[in-house]
Amino acid sequence: MSTFGAYFRLWRVGWVLVREGVVSALPSEGLPPSVALAKSVVTIFERSKAKHQKRSDRLAQAVERLGPSYVKIGQFLATRPDVVGVEFANDLSQLQDRMAFFPSAAAKANIEGSLGRPIGELYASFGEPIAAASIAQVHPAEVETPQGRKKVAVKIVRPGVRQRFAHDIEAMYLVAHMQERFMPSSRRLRPVEVTKTLEQTTKVEMDLRLEAAALSEIAENTDSDPGFRVPKVDWERTGRDVITMEWIDGTRMSDVEGLRAAGHDLNLLADTLIQSFLRHTLRDGFFHADMHPGNLFVDAGGMIVAVDMGIVGRLGKKERRFLAEILYGFITRDYVRVAEVHFEAGYVPGHHNVESFAQAIRAIGEPIHGQPAETISMGKLLTLLFEVTELFDMATRPELVMLQKTMVVVEGVSRMLNPRFNMWKASEPVVGDWIRTNLGPKRIATDLKDGLKAAVKLAEAVPEIAAKTEKFHHQLLHMSEHGLRFDEETAEAIGKAEARHNRSARIALWVIALTLLYIAWMLS
Repeated sequence: MSTFGAYFRLWRVGWVLVREGVVSALPSEGLPPSVALAKSVVTIFERSKAKHQKRSDRLAQAVERLGPSYVKIGQFLATRPDVVGVEFANDLSQLQDRMAFFPSAAAKANIEGSLGRPIGELYASFGEPIAAASIAQVHPAEVETPQGRKKVAVKIVRPGVRQRFAHDIEAMYLVAHMQERFMPSSRRLRPVEVTKTLEQTTKVEMDLRLEAAALSEIAENTDSDPGFRVPKVDWERTGRDVITMEWIDGTRMSDVEGLRAAGHDLNLLADTLIQSFLRHTLRDGFFHADMHPGNLFVDAGGMIVAVDMGIVGRLGKKERRFLAEILYGFITRDYVRVAEVHFEAGYVPGHHNVESFAQAIRAIGEPIHGQPAETISMGKLLTLLFEVTELFDMATRPELVMLQKTMVVVEGVSRMLNPRFNMWKASEPVVGDWIRTNLGPKRIATDLKDGLKAAVKLAEAVPEIAAKTEKFHHQLLHMSEHGLRFDEETAEAIGKAEARHNRSARIALWVIALTLLYIAWMLS
């Protein structure tokens, strides 16, 4: 029944996309003749109003009709231009995560169910919602503290959103499996794995304890950083369905005129934003992956405050080193080294030629060196790099694509604040310091230290590994002498599966037999 439900939901999604004119707005270039014909036929069902709208508006209208789950799906796919294409990713990135408010009574019930205490005990006052998104909505409230009442922001998960998403993700899995089966060229993009990533990240985002943990972790990482912080979490009033945090009074970064009127130095804010993001990425390997201007505030003291940590990204030490070497290689025009790093990291399959790949990298790097520094976009550089790697069968790396998308957004915000923003000059204090520390002589000492730790852990695990090896050896000898045996639970499961198969086969035979009898009767 679950599969039938997925097909039905997929049919509904297709119908909404047709009605809102999204299908007709898709490019026809490269489509098989049968698909192109089907595309032209379904346009007769398109709403007349949709014909006069931009593609991004059509897409927004369709997603709004499909509901909260698809807003989140659309936002996720906006971070994957490698999967949906750059143009559609740009359209999806414009989706406004603003939904209708759900009743305050439901919000209070969610809080009490999550924290196990009545609202009156938790909050001195609890206001009406001020913002609502696909997964949660935010209420202003006040709590009693030794210093008096303090204003807080309370974020509550939307009722029923988990069940709705669980159903909608089935349709996504169905599309992904069909894509891998009928479009072999798309297997490099791993659509099923992409869907698993979407499911995992959204489940994490729906557990507000994990968002609170992300806020806490980045607060510790950035404790001594200049010009950047995140809201403090009230752990006493935080649970699976609710997070209570410090109320932020400030100006949104999207309000450039408001920032200017408040007397903030926009050029300094642009530099601070990109430097903070690079510190989080290179130094900590943990970054806010949804840093659009609506999630960034500037307080009265000129401090950037980032909110909404539902989507975060992580990079391991090895990935950070490869990223820095790639950027450094472009700066120094060492394209062979950039190519070698891709092979060392396993990003490009080993059967390709390093020199040929270096030639493709040069085609990206050389035009950049002829431009003024303030016109060179690091995000655009990474985008071009990923386009080239497609020619060399580079498999999708979700963590790198998320990093690239976030870097494009952050760089865009910095250029919004300062149109002559010089990405490379602003980045040098952070990237240069990290390269000197991690790619110079200190790297050897760090590698030795990490190697020693790994050796100690391996030595500690040797007795356990030996015991398991011996046990496995005895099991193999027993199987060779007495054959393979199933335990009772496995045998029972196999028996039930066989019984279901036989029952289904018998039902199918009866249906076929009755159908043939009916046809014979009609012909007689």
